[in-house]
Amino acid sequence: MSLLSWYVACIQALLILGLAPLLIGWVRRVRAFLQNRRGAPVFQPYLDLYKLMLKETRVGHTASPLFRAAPYAIFVSTWLAAATVPLIALDLPTAWIADIIALVGLLALGRFFLALAGMDVGTAFGGMGASREMLVSALAEPAMLMAIFTLAMTAHSTNLVSVMESHLADGFILRPSYLFAFFALILVALAECGRIPIDNPTTHLELTMIHEAMLLEYTGHHLALMELAAWIKLLLYGVLLANVFLPWGVGQGLDPLTLGRGLGILILKLAILGVALAVGETVLAKMRLFRVPLFLNLAFLLALLGLLSHVILEVGS
Repeated sequence: MSLLSWYVACIQALLILGLAPLLIGWVRRVRAFLQNRRGAPVFQPYLDLYKLMLKETRVGHTASPLFRAAPYAIFVSTWLAAATVPLIALDLPTAWIADIIALVGLLALGRFFLALAGMDVGTAFGGMGASREMLVSALAEPAMLMAIFTLAMTAHSTNLVSVMESHLADGFILRPSYLFAFFALILVALAECGRIPIDNPTTHLELTMIHEAMLLEYTGHHLALMELAAWIKLLLYGVLLANVFLPWGVGQGLDPLTLGRGLGILILKLAILGVALAVGETVLAKMRLFRVPLFLNLAFLLALLGLLSHVILEVGS
């Protein structure tokens, strides 16, 4: 690997930090427009992070050192997971770790610390949110793995770069297995990122919140890291949907024109996904908690149908 490829890999990692607040700001702005509200500016999440960084960080007297370390572990694991997914280029030093198993493992590591942090102080809300988070993740991870394995069977590899290169080499082919896997991953993304209809990230109603229940005791830069990690996870799933299923536009070279075109196409894809997310959150309502397993069972069923359709229609033929 050349020195230029390492520079591009570092720039790509920094782009994750820059695009994650922009994506959440875009979703909020579009949702406000659809709800006939003025809404905050698109760059408001950057200002929110800056405000939280300046505030004093207070920690409960019953908190252990784990409570203080959890925000850093969650942020780093989520950032590393997002950095494994190609954003604007394929031929990078991070290609060898861009594996779906490593990706799921890093996300699970962050979720593990998030649940421990929620239970650490001993509040009722934290424990409730942690138990609900584990319920959602236990049902969402198998569906996610099944959806990605459907793509991996075509490329004969679980490496995301190999999957994308295989798609680019085959050209645009409308496969039923991909459609099933695509919609399954959408359902998983809504659950993992705590979006409607699974969770409402804008409410603090104690009977319904999941992710927010584990953040109630955090303040200052600790809360900023937790919020940024949640936004990075949303960006991660957006990039998975945009680049892994539709890799056209991702740069196969490292020249400035190719990288610039890849960045522009990526932003366009994320903008479209942001509009779709805002529309969904406007027309849908949050479902009851006991219906969440049915929702994620549907995601697993779609992913399984994708895998079976690949075996029957593509491998069998």
